[in-house]
Amino acid sequence: MGTEASLKAFDEAQELIPGGVNSPVRAFKSVGGTPLFIAEGEGAYLVDIDGNRYVDYVQSWGPLIFGHRDESIENAVIGAVKHGLSFGAPTLAETELAKLVVSIFDSIDKIRFVSSGTEAVMSAIRLARGYTGRDDIVKFEGCYHGHSDSLLVQAGSGAVTFGNPSSPGVPADFTKHTLLAKYNDIESVRNCFEQSVGIACVIIEPIAGNMGLVPADKEFLAQLRTLCDEYGALLIFDEVMSGFRATMFGAESITGTTPDLVTLGKVIGGGMPVGAFGGKREIMAHLSPEGPVYQAGTLSGNPVAMAAGYAAVKKLRENSRLFGVLEARARRLVEGMKVAAERHGIAMQVDVRGSMFGFFFSETPVKNFDDACAANHALFAKFHAGMLKEGFYFACSGYETGFICTAITDAMIEETVAAAERVFGAIA
Repeated sequence: MGTEASLKAFDEAQELIPGGVNSPVRAFKSVGGTPLFIAEGEGAYLVDIDGNRYVDYVQSWGPLIFGHRDESIENAVIGAVKHGLSFGAPTLAETELAKLVVSIFDSIDKIRFVSSGTEAVMSAIRLARGYTGRDDIVKFEGCYHGHSDSLLVQAGSGAVTFGNPSSPGVPADFTKHTLLAKYNDIESVRNCFEQSVGIACVIIEPIAGNMGLVPADKEFLAQLRTLCDEYGALLIFDEVMSGFRATMFGAESITGTTPDLVTLGKVIGGGMPVGAFGGKREIMAHLSPEGPVYQAGTLSGNPVAMAAGYAAVKKLRENSRLFGVLEARARRLVEGMKVAAERHGIAMQVDVRGSMFGFFFSETPVKNFDDACAANHALFAKFHAGMLKEGFYFACSGYETGFICTAITDAMIEETVAAAERVFGAIA
């Protein structure tokens, strides 16, 4: 398998773009080697500029639940483009997608569309602060909510850390109101509430996908809901990744815990850049122009993105049984790889939520960010390189989640497991 064209393209890109990429994880730094430059996608496959073909378990990091170039989504985009790319004015497409999402999520009465997940989370937190009149927020180690300043904080020693930026360029004053808790550890959250003068909200990925796939325990989420109610704080579910991926009706439908606000992205754009946040009517009423909390975006509710998202979500609602099919395939994939790994003396932990899957090379179950960090990421890098050579494209970091699309067949799953067996044999 030659990659000469990708090597040349990466060299050229590095002269013009910082690190040669427009999003850091694409640089392959976690796994070594050179990122592949993609020429096209088709169904379950990616084709790079050298002509190599891969079964794609990334699917643009989640949005493409129907695979690359789904005909109905592609037609919706082409139809929208023929009427114009952007107007900066209201369109019926925004209301149609809003009506569809609101009809599916019990916790959402009103929704505001934006252009990215980062923007959705940033805006939801501002709304929570405006609604409660408080400044502090709680987030969890290992949960990624975009790159806005107040959320780029690192964990220190102890259960709660105040104001430690994890990136240069973020002043400590911007993060001093961000408190860190440990995922699946309710006492660490309780400590945050006891040490704060006023917490506006707790934000969590109920199905974490940015430290690998690490779902929150149901009991933990229920206790989180109780704590928020006790202290008058809002609970925000960040489902930018898991929304319409883990289940049709949101994490609330499988965890039993109802959030006050939800952030969405990925699937609701059908592959186009989009984000959204929504919640109960009384909370959303504080958002401008209805209320005093300001939020705006020139390209928010872009008609092309709305058309793609509507086509994707509508198709999902009409085929909701797909989630069972995709989950069965995801489970067959990771359980098959686990058996293959163990045959070669390699310990592996696996998990599945709907069409999302994750795995760690670890002796013990992964329940939080510390556990995820303790996994064998050097082994993951070897596995990733080996699977690429076999023609299978996995996320280029052990801290990411994998995705099954409808175009991935049972036969492809079997081929992937067989390839994993060969790779594990070579590693061992």
